[in-house]
Amino acid sequence: MVKLLIGHKGTGKTKQMIALANEQVEHSDGSIIFINKNARLTYDLKYRIRVVCMEDFEHITNADEYIGFLYGIISSDHDIETIYIDSILKHADFSLGDIPEFLERLSDISKNYGMDFVVSLSAEKEEMIGVDFSQYEFLN
Repeated sequence: MVKLLIGHKGTGKTKQMIALANEQVEHSDGSIIFINKNARLTYDLKYRIRVVCMEDFEHITNADEYIGFLYGIISSDHDIETIYIDSILKHADFSLGDIPEFLERLSDISKNYGMDFVVSLSAEKEEMIGVDFSQYEFLN
């Protein structure tokens, strides 16, 4: 399942994601991955959550490379329960136009590997043209 947190900058999406991840790791038997643009959240997340800082992977420049990167993470850990992706529009060269296909691909990965994704987007529903919202759960 792909779950979305949407809203403009400053609406508390990141804090909500941190709280969700920290709560989930307490009762999780598998791995929790938190992908963020930089390392600033490392100390806000519980130590059992694997934090991935995209600044360390500056050569990932588009949605296809990002999906390949996710497959690399998945192939290295078969016990992943949830991958949190904070502020996807700040990673690589993502634009709102890339989001419909990206979310569909995440949905396919979720079904194939039995894991969830929680993705935050700095946008409103009205701005996300082409997204079939019936496929996704909204957390805010």
